[in-house]
Amino acid sequence: MIAHAQGKFLRGSPRKVRLVLDLIRGKGVSESASILTHVHKGCTAMISKVLHSAVSNAKQKGLTEEQLFISKVTADQGPVWKRFRAASFGRAAPILKRTTHLTIELDLKVGASKNPLPRLGGEAKNEVKGETKIAVPKPVAKSGQKKPSKKRLVAK
Repeated sequence: MIAHAQGKFLRGSPRKVRLVLDLIRGKGVSESASILTHVHKGCTAMISKVLHSAVSNAKQKGLTEEQLFISKVTADQGPVWKRFRAASFGRAAPILKRTTHLTIELDLKVGASKNPLPRLGGEAKNEVKGETKIAVPKPVAKSGQKKPSKKRLVAK
């Protein structure tokens, strides 16, 4: 863990916050910030504030956003505000206003300075010549489908 930030007593259910946290877990800082701007959930504003605070803490140590990724995010249960709402026949119905303790931890990307672009899945490196060969898979007919015929259609 290079840097971390916490937001405590945030108004929002931890269950709903975890839905958004699953989208950004393990991603880069700039990528996760762009994801948070395009997700239409109420908790994205407080998550982005805590993420910005964690990035600021990392910048104090001399790091940049491109070198960092989100290594760990948690949304723990905070205290619950208990309120009551009037119900029929003179009764009261409970309302539970849940709070969240949010923690974001940042870490360095592995090999961030060596190779900024990730390698594609179908490549194999030839160590002797230093060339890159790309393996292209052949199309396979699915079961139940006819193989394409080699006959040409002739218009009459």
